[in-house]
Amino acid sequence: MSDLSSEEEAEEAEADLGEYDGERNSEGERHGRGKAFLPNGDIYDGEYEHGFRSGQGTYRFRNGACYIGKYLLNKKHGRGIFYYPDGSKYEGDWVNDQRHGHGVYTYANGDTYTGEWFNHNRHGQGRYIYKDTGAIYVGGWVNGNQEGEAELIYLNHRFRGKFLNGNPVGHGKYIFDIGCEQHGEYIHSEQVK
Repeated sequence: MSDLSSEEEAEEAEADLGEYDGERNSEGERHGRGKAFLPNGDIYDGEYEHGFRSGQGTYRFRNGACYIGKYLLNKKHGRGIFYYPDGSKYEGDWVNDQRHGHGVYTYANGDTYTGEWFNHNRHGQGRYIYKDTGAIYVGGWVNGNQEGEAELIYLNHRFRGKFLNGNPVGHGKYIFDIGCEQHGEYIHSEQVK
């Protein structure tokens, strides 16, 4: 059994959370606006509610990442922008610390995805633009993979059909800008070594 009073125990527990400069409620909890310097080198500057990051805030990670947006009970929740150390960026909806809802992800190579997210993955309907080729995929996604009805648009032609695991599959058609179309079934051939 410890000899510490409950106030000293609370201070020790809070010391584990790092230094804090900001508003508190009558119970001494972080409440209102404040800035926290965490022991791991991260910094949070924003709103608190009963000791939790809740409301609008900016969280700067020691590795260079940064999140600016809404929080609920210490988790990213609501609209926010996350800047990743590799130069990529996600701007959109968050639920329980996961990309979830609608958002735009700009990848480090310049590709962009605009569409639906579910549990941190591209999932639902979305548009992916390949920066290097200018090609555009518009259609379904399942757990991060291109899947379902979609259209893959190139500079002078397009493919309409179904996709599975990022590849065209089954009946579809190529439509060329000069006006002709090619209809058929897309079959992946096994390469012989």
